[in-house]
This record gives sequence, C-alpha cells and structure tokens, in this order.
Amino acid sequence: MREQLFHLPSEHGASLQTQVREMIVRAILDGNIPPGSAVPSCRHLARQLHVARNTVVLAYQRLVDEGYLVARERSGYYVDEDILLGRVESEPALDTGEMFAPAWEQRLKLSPSRQRNIVKPADWQRYQYPFIYGQIDLPLFPLAEWRECSREALSAHSVRRWARDSFDSDDPELIEQLRTRVLPRRGVWAGNDEILITLGAQHALYLLSQLLMTSTTVVGIEEPGYTDARNIFSARSDQLRALAVDGHGLIPGPMVDACDYVYATPSHQFPTTVTLSMERREQLLARAVDADTVIIEDDYESEANYVGSPTPSLKSLDLNSRVIYVGSLSKTLAPGLRLGYMVGSRELIKEARALRRLMLRHPPANNERAVALFLTRGHHDSLVRRLSHAYQERWQSIGAALARHLPESARMPTFGGTACWVRGPEGLDTRQLQQAAEQQSILLEAGDIFYHDPNPPLNYFRLGFSSIPAERIEPGIEKIARLIHGLA
Repeated sequence: MREQLFHLPSEHGASLQTQVREMIVRAILDGNIPPGSAVPSCRHLARQLHVARNTVVLAYQRLVDEGYLVARERSGYYVDEDILLGRVESEPALDTGEMFAPAWEQRLKLSPSRQRNIVKPADWQRYQYPFIYGQIDLPLFPLAEWRECSREALSAHSVRRWARDSFDSDDPELIEQLRTRVLPRRGVWAGNDEILITLGAQHALYLLSQLLMTSTTVVGIEEPGYTDARNIFSARSDQLRALAVDGHGLIPGPMVDACDYVYATPSHQFPTTVTLSMERREQLLARAVDADTVIIEDDYESEANYVGSPTPSLKSLDLNSRVIYVGSLSKTLAPGLRLGYMVGSRELIKEARALRRLMLRHPPANNERAVALFLTRGHHDSLVRRLSHAYQERWQSIGAALARHLPESARMPTFGGTACWVRGPEGLDTRQLQQAAEQQSILLEAGDIFYHDPNPPLNYFRLGFSSIPAERIEPGIEKIARLIHGLA
C-alpha cells in the first residue's frame, strides 16, 4: 500500500533529486509515513521511480541533513521520531453550519468584491490569439540577466544586507538607481527622501487614497479610464467626477477646477492610449495652481513610444509641487514582480512611508536588491530598447491589420503603448464579441468596463499586443473582423 505514495509527476520543473525529496517530505508531513517508520531502500525506490540510484541516495542524504530522516547503519533510512513534535493533535471540529456564525453582511463596512473589475483568464497563455493587455511575452524576458541578478541577491554578502528587518526603509541602491537613471528619462529629478518603493502602481494609489481622501473629497478620473484606480478612489470617496477624453487626451475644462485631485495617465491615456498634448499639459498645470488641485500622474507606460520624441512628464513640467508621480516596472520587467514607486514632496512621502509600514513594513527586500542589481548593470536599459523594437513591430502590424480587415472601425490616434483602442460599428455589443472570440481561442477586452458611466457605449474594445507573437496578429484580427461582421 505504501508504494502507492511514491510516484513522480509527469511535468515538473525541478530536478529529479528535488522531486524525490519533495515526495518524501509530503508523505511524512501528511502523516502517511509515521515517525520511526522505514522508508523504501534507495535501490527499491530508484527502481520503482525509474531514476538513478544515486539520485535517491543524494535526496535521502539531504533529508537526513534537514532532520526528516535518520540513517541507521546496515539497516536503512527511517523517519525521525521527533519530526512531528510540536503539532497539535486534534479531530476536525463538528460543523454546526451557519447557526452561530457572525452576520458578515452586516459587519462589513466595505465590499470591494462587488465592484466592477477587469477579469482576465489565468490560463491566457493557452489561447492562440491572446490580445490581452498587461502581460509579457516570455521569449522577450531577459531570463539569463534576471537569474544573474537574483543569484547575486542570494549571495552571503547580499543576504546579510536584506535579511534583517528594514522597518520602513528601502534598498538604498534601488532608490539611487531610480533617482539617477530611471526618473531622469522622464525629466523627473528627486531626492532620496522624495521616493517611496511600492508593491506596484496600485499600491501607490491606495496609499494616496488613504492619506488624502475622505468621503467628500472630489476626485476627477478620466472617462474612459483605469478601472482599478476608479475602484480604489470610489472605495474612499463618494465624489468621483468623470473627466472627458478626446483625441488629444484629457480635456482640462471647468470640471477639472472643481476637483481636489485629478488622476491622469498623460503618456498613454488608459485605455485609449492617446498622448496628452504639450499644450494641454501646460493648461492642466495652470488650472491646478488656480483651483488648488493636485494631480496624480500615472506614468505607467512611458517607455513605449514609437512616433517622435517622448513628451515630458507632467512632473517634469511642474514648478509648484502640484504633481504626485506614480511609476511601475510591471510593463518592462514583469507584472508578477509587483514593484513600483511614488515620487512626491518630502512631507507626503514621509507619511506614505509611515502608512506603508503599518500595512507591510516594506516590500520584500530580496526583490528590491535583485531589481537594484538589474538596473545597476544596465540590463533594464537594454531590455527597454529590445521591447521598444518588438512592440513597435507589433504596433505597426496591428495597425495594418485593422486597416485591412476592419476599415470601417475607427481607432483613437496613438503614438505608442502596448494596446489599440478600437471603436466597432454602431450596434455592436463587444461583450458578446468577447465571448464569441473566446470560443475561437481569441482574447480581447470589451470596453464597457473602463467607463464610470453606468450606461457606457458598448461598441469599444481593446486589443493588447505585448504578449502575442507578431506573426499571429493579422490572422487574429481577420478572425475578429469576421466575428464583428457576423454579430453586426
């Protein structure tokens, strides 16, 4: 019976030795091999698993070093008698149902799960045409360079630096690299005490909402705009104002003057990807001074610019400390890394740092160290150039394919980014299009989720191209065009 416990999975990324070790540990901790019991001999287990005997010997020796097994001369290996000491022996509690459970519906003061959110399939990589936004194309990821920096971050010297509790501090080399190499690319100059590392841009927005907003704070958001920003601010304030967007970006009209804070994505407006013109940037900053408004600039995709020179960030043009700058490494490195940063006045960053400490003290210091090394050694600059070339090719391919197969559909003017915002024919419901496309292994995003208006237009959709190979773009667009014509 015990032999049925031992088998290796058909697909596993770890070495055979590691797999054998994990299999034995799992059996011990799950109670399937009691303390004091013998485990199969190295020869027997190797024959059963179809692996080399030496593989099992090395795995067993490591388990001895870790305290799971003990070796008895001329007898074999046994589960250590003390391995499960300290565990509480208990039977499963009797389930009395909901009779005495708290009334959570009455206790909850906030229900974020009820907000409208962007939902993306976790298995998006299995789709043939993943026009999905915000994911990476793994062949473009600098695996060797990242492994090099991660290995260095795990060296004895580095571990001594990051393993201690840093309380509310960040890796000083990461701050230095952001201050001297990343931010100057956007024309932003800041002191060390004006920069805070966050767990992505959303974390920065949440910190700002908690520090600066109440239920009566008037917050302006672009329409259409970033769904998660809208949800973060609406969880704090009841006074959200939708600010119109056109082919030149956010319109700095009278609605802006009525806002305490304005959230803007000027580099590539989210989700239309239009770039805020220089004239409007100057108008927006002037209005912010006159109306005592603070601007939260989310510069989430500033590196992806394919036409002309990059437009200066709002923060670089700000002479009156009216702009809080939020950035992220998700679009260049990887979204799973969850590392971003916020730039603001010393007073603001001081309080944001104190609030962050209450939430999580500081981001994982080993990740900060690895990213600092990645920036220091120039890998990030090299990656940005490589991504820019790849994304430009895809941007041109998707534009040509839309012109060829969907000439009747309009696209907002764009100068870069990693997505296209498309207006389909009148009467098209892109929610139905999204469902029909998924049946044909195509992922796209219906546009209604990006609107604050409860009755948004339904004929807009977004096509991301950061994770789809260039050669699949035109066939995918052709299939989408057929679906649109069929639905229309």
